[in-house]
Amino acid sequence: MSIQDLPDPAPRTVDRLRESLRAAGFTADGLLELLGGPAYAALARGETVPALRATHGDGPLDTLVRLFLLRRPVDAKRAAAALPMEECVESGWLAPVDGELRATVDIRPYGGPEGQDWWIVSDLGCAVGGAQGALDGREDVVLGVGGASTTLAGLTVREPVGNALDLGAGCGIQALHAAQHARTVTATDVNPRALRVTQLTLALSGAPEPELRQGSLFEPVAHEGPFDLIVSNPPFVISPAARLTYRDGGLAGDDLCRHLVERSADHLADGGYCQLLANWEHRDGQDWRERVAAWVPEGCDAWIVEREVQDVTEYAELWLRDAGDHRGDPARYAARYDDWLDEFASRGTRAVGFGWITLRKTGAARGAAASVRLEEWPHPVEQPLGDAVREHFERQDFLRRTDDAALLDRHFTLADGVVQEQVGPPGAEDPEHVVLRQQRGLRRAVAVDTVGAGFAGVCEGSLPAGRILDAIAQLLGEDPVVLRDRTPRTIRHLVEQGFLLPV
Repeated sequence: MSIQDLPDPAPRTVDRLRESLRAAGFTADGLLELLGGPAYAALARGETVPALRATHGDGPLDTLVRLFLLRRPVDAKRAAAALPMEECVESGWLAPVDGELRATVDIRPYGGPEGQDWWIVSDLGCAVGGAQGALDGREDVVLGVGGASTTLAGLTVREPVGNALDLGAGCGIQALHAAQHARTVTATDVNPRALRVTQLTLALSGAPEPELRQGSLFEPVAHEGPFDLIVSNPPFVISPAARLTYRDGGLAGDDLCRHLVERSADHLADGGYCQLLANWEHRDGQDWRERVAAWVPEGCDAWIVEREVQDVTEYAELWLRDAGDHRGDPARYAARYDDWLDEFASRGTRAVGFGWITLRKTGAARGAAASVRLEEWPHPVEQPLGDAVREHFERQDFLRRTDDAALLDRHFTLADGVVQEQVGPPGAEDPEHVVLRQQRGLRRAVAVDTVGAGFAGVCEGSLPAGRILDAIAQLLGEDPVVLRDRTPRTIRHLVEQGFLLPV
């Protein structure tokens, strides 16, 4: 495969095609209305049978679904009724085959964060998460939007920036999001097909054309930047051999993710964010937090969240299925499975973690001033989380510059959506535990004592923390000096976790 078999992003044809897609209702909302919830969800998983059963009509929307999502040919008359057929054939969006027309790429409607109608281009039949695997002999295949893509898009801090970098752009979904709030967007990929697909995605969605750079990691932008935002859904899969460009980085173990993190500071502007998805190894005799924390470069704060852990057998099976190896020769499948386990055994790797890494360049020297937080959080969260990520780092700034004496002089409010739960035997006079629980964002929960619960309950911004503690001490018959001395640690924890907000 090469870029020659991809459409030409000729502006006039792209504009007319976009108008036709919108006019036919070939949008996320239009698809949901046509297909219904179950078929729409199945299509997102790469399963086409339910959608085929729902598109027997001859309207333009049925035609577009069958062409671009279901890989079915249509006759010229139906194609001409749905889109600018001749221009699409000339530009390579459609190809004549056996007297009918077939799509050359997958075009998938995607709803933007503010209700925009966008369209994501990828290779045909390469929806992420499908049951058939993605390989089919094509190592440079370009996948569409999957759960990892939408997770990263929801995590990314969205604020106006001068320049953004999408490193490993793939189908272009991160570059498309960044184009909404960055003055310029640079998209890189080692795969030239991916760069063309990114160009097509942004053009078809009506976004400004990005700067395209071919190459690995930061090499294509070695003499550009610094960047205010770097986002990356890199080829982080830890595999014994590089087979699929979109997932296998070609470095041993988790070295690719380590290199990205370690080198990010050299390409970030002060105050800039680098946000990426990553895999990391859990090795015998070493805490994963220690390994990954050592990746964080000087001059950066970091928030690293492990969302999932798989043992090495689960991990190998997942990515063997992803490549479609489960459908081939059983002996070859077994041999590749064995290679994967040999690779992990050689490094003492017992499991692989998946999660989010966010770095913010502060310019501060590494040491006490740096905030490097690593945690396990496998629980459900509320996306998008971009604001929660930004607020996390803002709270670290506040805590870093506020000593305990100043903390007691500050005013706080309880964050929106925090509720209190009391846990204990039925009928008991006092609960065994008091838990504060967030109903937004990461939906954290934290156990607090009577003082912590009382303090949080009355924080509405009018009184400084010290005055509130004095009142609680009087109610409980405690020494206010002792209470003022021991409570700042609790206040700091509640601020760090986002339960209390400084006014």
